[in-house]
Amino acid sequence: MTLKKLAGGTAAVGLGAVGALHGIWTFSPWPLAGRAEFARTVVGVAEADLPTPELTAAVAAALSAAAYVIAVQADLVPKLGPHRLVRQGVWVVAGVLLLRGSMGLVSSALTSRPTDFTRWDLALYSPLCLALGGLAAYVATSTRSPRRPDRSHVIKRLKDLKNRGS
Repeated sequence: MTLKKLAGGTAAVGLGAVGALHGIWTFSPWPLAGRAEFARTVVGVAEADLPTPELTAAVAAALSAAAYVIAVQADLVPKLGPHRLVRQGVWVVAGVLLLRGSMGLVSSALTSRPTDFTRWDLALYSPLCLALGGLAAYVATSTRSPRRPDRSHVIKRLKDLKNRGS
């Protein structure tokens, strides 16, 4: 197994698991006891300010799509769309995760009053985003864009034909 496949598989499984967890969160605060504790610990907001189930489902779908494009780029699953779109998708995933991870570390570290959320953000959420983003970036940079076939022989052949005809 190549390093690209290992990195891509790890990132895809990680993103898929986080996506599945977000899917569960559309209807349950699992693994926490209730919505108030979930809001405080996982989202860092009051219960009244929790994202809607529809928004949480959209995040779950985006994470699943991210897992898929990384798996495609790492040659682990068949491609269902244009290669260029997949390559760009992997770069977007890497960028978003690296930005989320770094901004989360900075904002949580600079808070004057640590909360349950900021402690978890510093210990798990942001480092996980950085790790998954780094793996996605590795997959993106270790995959060359498809080269166009060399057409110089065609041009030479056409010139030879033209010269013979003159």
